[in-house]
Amino acid sequence: MSDAPPVLLSVDARGIATVTLNRPQVGNAYNAALLQGLVDGMERLAAAPAIRAVVIRGAGKHFAAGADINWLAEVAEYPPGPAFEASLLTTRAMQMLNEFPRPTLAVVQGAAFGGGCGIVCCVDVALATPAASFGLTEVRVGVSPTPISAQMVQAMGFRQARRYAVTGERFDAAEALRIGLVHEVVAADAMEARLAAILDEIMLASPTAAAATKASMIGTNGLAVTPYAMQQLAHEGWTQRASAEGKEGLAAFRGKRKPSWYA
Repeated sequence: MSDAPPVLLSVDARGIATVTLNRPQVGNAYNAALLQGLVDGMERLAAAPAIRAVVIRGAGKHFAAGADINWLAEVAEYPPGPAFEASLLTTRAMQMLNEFPRPTLAVVQGAAFGGGCGIVCCVDVALATPAASFGLTEVRVGVSPTPISAQMVQAMGFRQARRYAVTGERFDAAEALRIGLVHEVVAADAMEARLAAILDEIMLASPTAAAATKASMIGTNGLAVTPYAMQQLAHEGWTQRASAEGKEGLAAFRGKRKPSWYA
């Protein structure tokens, strides 16, 4: 078992922070430690005036393959209090990223499923390689994507979010571009140059003006997640996970079989 931290954080001389999801052995699937590392890292970066932008990456082959299935099995057996807190942590991580007061970017390669797709929904600029694959796959394991429901509608629009959240279909980078989930599809060998060019554009923007722009766009359009909504989303998340279908979906996934509701 690796002792490496689940989230790596670095900052360059210009104030560009890189947050790397660092569980490549499981496709950067998130557990409590990764979510807490993401929350802690974003809090530190938000409090640092020198930070100009944040780039989210995934270590290894994939960006982020959703929730760690072993962690889901564990939290499904938690009593109500800890189960609620686990769901609240997911909701909090997405809210912080969505409302972060500096420009945020994601570089997506490989899988971006479930909460990984949610991270893409939460950033200001999303770039993907042609081989990237996306999916709001929670319904396939008997749960709903409540922690990212607000952000996925913001990113894709209600019509597209409605389809992919309800069906759990996977889709490719070209479709992600078509529906507005990503801004550009960039060849893997050209990605670093394209990222550098966008970051250079960001450096021309006034930091305070960029922060005010994000806050006003989110606030005046009613897109901020309120404390009450966070509580509600977390409650829905843990109760669905603890439901009979939530447990059956998880068991089916782990057993590599179709769930009982498939006909």
